[in-house]
Amino acid sequence: MSSSSDIPAWSLTAEGAQGIAIASGWPERVTRDWAIGGSTGAGVDVCILDSGVDGDHPLVGGVASAVAVVLDGEDPTIVPDDVGDVVGHGSACAGIVRSLAPDCRIHSVRVFGEGSSSSGSLILAGLEYAIEQGFKVVNMSLSTTKRKFAEELHELTDDAYFNGSVIVAAAHNMPVESYPWRFVVSVGSHEGTDSREWYANPDPPVEFFARGVDIEIAWYGGSTICATGNSFAAPHIAGLATLVLSKHPGLTPFQLKSVLYLTASNTGGAT
Repeated sequence: MSSSSDIPAWSLTAEGAQGIAIASGWPERVTRDWAIGGSTGAGVDVCILDSGVDGDHPLVGGVASAVAVVLDGEDPTIVPDDVGDVVGHGSACAGIVRSLAPDCRIHSVRVFGEGSSSSGSLILAGLEYAIEQGFKVVNMSLSTTKRKFAEELHELTDDAYFNGSVIVAAAHNMPVESYPWRFVVSVGSHEGTDSREWYANPDPPVEFFARGVDIEIAWYGGSTICATGNSFAAPHIAGLATLVLSKHPGLTPFQLKSVLYLTASNTGGAT
């Protein structure tokens, strides 16, 4: 019989198996009512990693915190953000999350400069900050096509996963390689009009489809526009994830993704 020192690293000993029983409050069949019924998003911190958020926009309803990632020489630095949204894009995402999870706490991490430009290094620094803060849901309706950032983004998303943060990212609107959506909860658009209609994709890399076509969204300067894009599908899944975590705060990212899959509109759990 092998001793515990003979088993591979990361393995489970016979003695250890006796101590990891997991209590389960899950029903025999996971339904949408069990997952999100009655949930308002209360108690969940959601990060919008984007162009900033206009907390005064009526569709956003305030932010709990706001920082910006700026370059200090060549080094990204986190500073308090008193600028808000420099484009409108971040407010659009925040407004969608708020529409689904009205009682969540929204945190803005601006990775765009006042010239409406960003870079992979700013995105990396913003994501690292969001993970360090322990935000439970991070919405990234942006990506980089530069392969040199992929490895570090992958490492950060792994950190988030094991620290209990769920990263929801929009797939690129063009059929190109970009990151980090290929290794997080990835979202593309569908043409429906119901914000609580979402689909699990049996043919990844995109994992879910959510509303993102011809949708009225919050925009720059307190305005609204009608727009289309995977950018606006992702915060629908982020908002739904927020509802699940508000009602079931102990779920791991793996369990959360499983719940979203089981309650998607095409998997039988929508009723």
